Amino acid sequence: MFPELPGYPAPKNDNFFLIAGPCVVEGEEITLRIAREIKNICSELDIPFFFKASYKKANRSSLHSFTGIGDEQALAILREVKEELHIPIVTDIHTEGEAVWAAQVADILQIPAFLCRQTDLLVAAAKTGKTVNIKKGQFMSPESMRNAVEKVREAGNPHVMLTERGTTFGYQDLVVDFRGVKAMQENRCPVVLDCTHSLQQPNQPSGVTGGRPDLIETIARAGVAVGFDGLFMETHPEPSKALSDGANMLPLSELKSLLVKLLRIRKAIL
Repeated sequence: MFPELPGYPAPKNDNFFLIAGPCVVEGEEITLRIAREIKNICSELDIPFFFKASYKKANRSSLHSFTGIGDEQALAILREVKEELHIPIVTDIHTEGEAVWAAQVADILQIPAFLCRQTDLLVAAAKTGKTVNIKKGQFMSPESMRNAVEKVREAGNPHVMLTERGTTFGYQDLVVDFRGVKAMQENRCPVVLDCTHSLQQPNQPSGVTGGRPDLIETIARAGVAVGFDGLFMETHPEPSKALSDGANMLPLSELKSLLVKLLRIRKAIL
């Protein structure tokens, strides 16, 4: 299933779609560079591509963690990406007021996992008319996400999708329960696997979230094999220098080779 986006036609193939980009807007040059490179890869491989970058980061481990370059500047850069490269934009929102603000640029408003039960936020996102991507809370079962989907639909917006991003396992780890894709697809909406955040190791004593990027390919292969509609990956030219979530990002140089492998799996299961 493919998300319905006004102005962007549905693909004519059966490939999965890709939501990808850096965790957060770090600046104009690097954001455009990443977006352009991913677009070129996806155009070559015929994979529908949505560019994702947060214009601000509200949920951080430490008070001193990077939260953004400034809302207006970051949204202006996302608008530039959208207009120059003609690709849909995905960005996070955290409050009802941000919904209208971000919807001026974004095609998909993303609800962070920790906020997936916030009724007012979901309704505000729905009322913009934009597609709403709800990330499944680390504390939520796949079946319970039905209520979040219905909040958006009952607010008058049929354009909703869900993203699996792992389930809390102990205090400092996450696991992906691949049985959940079927339960979430019963909501008759696109379901995405977040291949990078699902490998986070949160709540580290250092105050910086850890991760297992060495397992991104493993998780992605499994996700395609069990039938996720789309994949979500945060990627960066130099993850070790990324200003947010570098510990679980895919190096941009490895993206194309991974996608080629995943397309082979997709073709094999259809």
